[in-house]
Amino acid sequence: MKYKIFKIIVYSFLNVLWLFFLISCTDTNQDSKNEGSFTNPILAGFYPDPSICKADNYYFIVNSTFSYFPGIPVFQSKDLVNWKLIGHAMDRAEQMDLTGLGVSRGIFAPAIAYRNDLFYIICTLVDAGGNFVITSNSPEGPWSNPVWLPEINGIDPSMFFDGDGKAYIFYNSIPPDNKALYDGHRTIRMYEFDIQNLKVTGEEKIIVNGGVDITREPAWIEAPHVYKVNDFYYLICAEGGTADQHSEVVFRSKNVDGPYIPYEKNPILTQRHLDPQREYPITSTGHADLIQTDAGEWWAVFLGCRPYRPYEKGYHNNGRETFLAPVHWIDGWPVINPQYEEIQYEYPLPVQSSVVQVDIPYSGNFTIRYEFNKSTLHKSWVFLRTPHEKWYELDQDNSILNIKLRPETCSGKSNPSFIGRRQQHIKGSVSASMKFEPASENEKAGLLIFQNETHYYFFCKSLIGSEYGITLYKSTESEEPDQQLKLISSQLIPKRYQETEILLKIESNGPEYSFYYAFSEDQWMPLIEKVDGTFIRQIIPHDFAGAMYALYASSFGQSSENLVSFNWFKYEGNDEVYITN
Repeated sequence: MKYKIFKIIVYSFLNVLWLFFLISCTDTNQDSKNEGSFTNPILAGFYPDPSICKADNYYFIVNSTFSYFPGIPVFQSKDLVNWKLIGHAMDRAEQMDLTGLGVSRGIFAPAIAYRNDLFYIICTLVDAGGNFVITSNSPEGPWSNPVWLPEINGIDPSMFFDGDGKAYIFYNSIPPDNKALYDGHRTIRMYEFDIQNLKVTGEEKIIVNGGVDITREPAWIEAPHVYKVNDFYYLICAEGGTADQHSEVVFRSKNVDGPYIPYEKNPILTQRHLDPQREYPITSTGHADLIQTDAGEWWAVFLGCRPYRPYEKGYHNNGRETFLAPVHWIDGWPVINPQYEEIQYEYPLPVQSSVVQVDIPYSGNFTIRYEFNKSTLHKSWVFLRTPHEKWYELDQDNSILNIKLRPETCSGKSNPSFIGRRQQHIKGSVSASMKFEPASENEKAGLLIFQNETHYYFFCKSLIGSEYGITLYKSTESEEPDQQLKLISSQLIPKRYQETEILLKIESNGPEYSFYYAFSEDQWMPLIEKVDGTFIRQIIPHDFAGAMYALYASSFGQSSENLVSFNWFKYEGNDEVYITN
């Protein structure tokens, strides 16, 4: 097979490159798991709406990215547990322009498939083109430009390849005749799909109206995936909306186009009935996809959330994360996690494999230090919307990341000077070393903890009068650049440190963030502690993305020739649940 030949050649070479990368680009430390088990979530932080497929000996996962660029991360694993980010499917400006979109618009719920040496991703670009399909011979890319599917009116499309060579697209759409019987009334529809010409064919058909039982007014039937197992076609869907009432349900049929009969013991996955005050809750589970291992076992990937104390409020900042749990077939139906009521933080390993080389961890507690000594940023860094100019530069010789100050701000809907990575832990910190000399009051640079355009904290170096100072700002809802920040705390920098490197640190602890500065790594001083972290929480359905830490600089509506230089960035995650367990 073409992909198998490509895999043998490329991955042997990449193993050597990853080893070199580990030594020279990042310093990584991860707490060890219990032998023979893995830790949930398998992709911590804002990695929602997982879809999975298998090609030869590798598994691949993709996730929603909304208005972050590059879009649609592609993860690879040999054991379903240790994942390597090998690229992004939408990594060129010609593929998508996110300018003008809110943070939680853009890329919704990609689904990945593999057939006859070709990878497919089908997805929705909300408010910027609609549904599309892209293809690639290699999961790392390059992926094709989008082929648009204007006939599909809805979101969450997925592909199914039948044994007779035919292909189909299933998706969430409007109610019949676009007349809703209740709030959240949706349908699951399908088209046959011409894989040679990448277009739908035939007539659209409704296969589920409302959900499992329309008389009970089920809300937001969505995220369909179809599997052929023995004599039945199985359709799984999310139901209840992607917040704490989320669930997964299943139907089956003898024919690909129905009629689909619901499982009498639905849902096959939910946590909505559990005590909200339980310790270390995992909530909002749903939007699942199933995969079968070579040993014949079935597993599900799905999204979930991890609230912090007080648990009953359900507040969480990380966003929706990717979890993994076993699937058992009971009386001919797939059931996720049937041995437990609660989703577990640890399960036995699904696949026994040799040591898997990954560049950075995505699960459990870990520490990562980024040294900016390569020609490109690590793939885990993202931008806010599509960049249309190069406003940063990596100085490999001096291990420095230089970022230009520009008029754009993260309160707007353009592409600001923002380089972000996900908050992946309830308890942890980020820190960075920075050299910056603001020339006017509008010039500011530092660290950001960001949820959306009107909910973030900006921890930065700026001018206080005519002197350099450390300042913490809270976002407002103003669209005017000079009114987007509210000063929370400030401190003048001693004169002997005015032009030297400064260190900034943000610590997270559930509902609180604390902000520290230093002039050496062993002498941190608080600017302000225990600031309201619930201001950064994800509020569904307004927020579909999760919290981001970012290196950020702006001249707030005015032109500037200034820049900020970052020497290193460190991420530490230390969640209590992994220590307790």
